[in-house]
Amino acid sequence: MDTTRTTPRTPHLLITLTLLTTAAAALTGCGDKWPGSSPPESGPRARQVAEAWDGSQAAEVWRKGYYPMGESVQLPDGAFRNEDDKLAYMTQNFVLRGKLPATSPKDGKVEWKSGGSLTLPLTGAQAAYETVARGGSDGPHLTVTGAKLGEMALATSRGPATVPAWMFTLDGYDTPLKQVALSPSKLPKPPIKPARETPTNHLMPLDRLAEVADDGRSVTVVANHGSCDDGPAVAVLETDGSVVLSASVVGTKDGPCTSDLRAKKVTVELDRPLADRILLDAFTGRPVPYGHSEGPSPSWS
Repeated sequence: MDTTRTTPRTPHLLITLTLLTTAAAALTGCGDKWPGSSPPESGPRARQVAEAWDGSQAAEVWRKGYYPMGESVQLPDGAFRNEDDKLAYMTQNFVLRGKLPATSPKDGKVEWKSGGSLTLPLTGAQAAYETVARGGSDGPHLTVTGAKLGEMALATSRGPATVPAWMFTLDGYDTPLKQVALSPSKLPKPPIKPARETPTNHLMPLDRLAEVADDGRSVTVVANHGSCDDGPAVAVLETDGSVVLSASVVGTKDGPCTSDLRAKKVTVELDRPLADRILLDAFTGRPVPYGHSEGPSPSWS
C-alpha cells in the first residue's frame, strides 16, 4: 500500500552546487522527523523508482545477496579506556606487535537468522587489518598483538545474520576488536538512471542510512542541507517490494550564505516493518548505502 505525505517544495537556487562542492561538514540534529508540521509529500519520481525496482531482476539479485546494514567493526567491551585510545581508533592509528595468521579458509558463510546462507570469498587477516589500520601518525595508537578467525552478528538487507570475523587482540583489552571477514555482494545494476538536476527538480541525494529500528517500523537517514534553509525533509513512498525515500531542502532563505555542508539525521516512520523490502533513494535510483558519522561505511556503497 502506497503512503503519501505533504510538505511545501522550495526552489533549488544554488543549494545543490553548494552542497556538492564544499569540503566542510557538520552533523546536527538527532533523528528529527521533519522540519515542518506535517510529513513531506512523495512525488512522481519516487513512483518511477518504485515501479522500476519492484519485480525487477535487480531486486531479485539484491534479495539474494549479502549487503551489510550495520557496522563492519565491533569494538571490545568497555572501549574505550581513555581519550587517547578513542582518538587512535577514530584516526585508524594502529600498530602491529605480533603475527597475523598467514593462511585461512578460502570461503566463509553468511547465515541468516531467518534461514538461508550464502558462501563468499573470505578476507585474509592482513587485508582485514589494513581496513581498520589506515592511520600513520605519531599520535596515540592501539596495539594489535594477534588475531584469530571467529564470527559476529550483523544486520543486513535480509535481516540479522552471523558472519565470519577476524578477532583482533588489542593490548589492554580483555575482549577482541571484531572485523567482518567478508566483502559484500556486488550491487545489481539499477533499473533506473539518477534523476536529472533541473530548476523544477527539488530532490537531493541522501547521504547515508544511519539506522533501522529493531522492529523495522522506522529508518533514520542522514540528509544534507545548507546554512540558509530550515533543514532537510524526507518523504516516503511504500510499496510491497520497496520503500523509496525522497530528500529535499525546505525553507530556503535569500541573502548571503556560507558554503558549508550540513548533515542532519531524519527519522522516517513506516506503515509496516521494512523487512526485506529494498530501501531506495529517489534521486539516485539506488539502494540507500549504510554508513556512519565518521565517513562512508566500508561495508558497501
